[in-house]
Amino acid sequence: MQRTFTHPWNNYELLDAGNDQKLERWGEIITIRPDRNAYFKPVWDRKKWLELAHFQFEELTSTKGEWKTLKAGTPKEWVTGFEQLKFQLKLTSFKHVGLFPEQKANWDFILKNLKSDQKFLNLFGYTGGASLAARSVGADVFHCDSVKQINAWAKENMELSNLTDIHWVLEDALRFATREAKRGNTYDGIIMDPPAFGLGAKKERWKIEQRFPELLEAASKILNPEGFLIVNTYSPRLKIETINEIAPHYFPNKTIEVTKLCMKTQTGKTIEYGELTRVF
Repeated sequence: MQRTFTHPWNNYELLDAGNDQKLERWGEIITIRPDRNAYFKPVWDRKKWLELAHFQFEELTSTKGEWKTLKAGTPKEWVTGFEQLKFQLKLTSFKHVGLFPEQKANWDFILKNLKSDQKFLNLFGYTGGASLAARSVGADVFHCDSVKQINAWAKENMELSNLTDIHWVLEDALRFATREAKRGNTYDGIIMDPPAFGLGAKKERWKIEQRFPELLEAASKILNPEGFLIVNTYSPRLKIETINEIAPHYFPNKTIEVTKLCMKTQTGKTIEYGELTRVF
């Protein structure tokens, strides 16, 4: 099994992980969050984790919880950065803080492979890490997410990063991609970060293992012949072997790489973050 590793940077470190949790540093703020992929034992003891952390997320249900403050007076919103990019982070009820740091491997790929005169599409765009990376090299960027508040958060990150003119698309990602194909619009780079499961725009049940071929087909119709596609998937029901079977049907003349996206903790543990597919 091949692995692609995301490496830490000045403003982010995965310090330790274990017992279904991870200890992370975001600038000067350290958090404890659940992660089912941290099924092993941590290296540091619990006392050290609690001494270091400012906040700990406590799960109330499988999808929601609340943050417990471990160091009084710590701000619950703060700004962190990557290269020249800036991100507004905040504590949410879904254990996220507004950034998926494992995606740095994809930001690096975008910075290396995208040119200033090209078009880039970020589907399921979230708070815009990939969009900002693409815009920072001068590309014409379209950012698509179906949640108004998330697009507003991404726009805030654009402004913090002193960038302008990203196109904000408030629409279901698959529906937008399908419409773009009908309009004859194409892109030189596309990234998709679809959820493993959930509800679609019309309240239909979404399961990535069922919709994956549809996503690839839509992308194949709007990707320029020399362009690249990045897809992150997080479902144990969509295995690397399945992706390797499906992807060549839609991209028969391109190179396809499917790996596990991973990060190492400062203490030497490895967390896997699902499958990373790159078509180029």
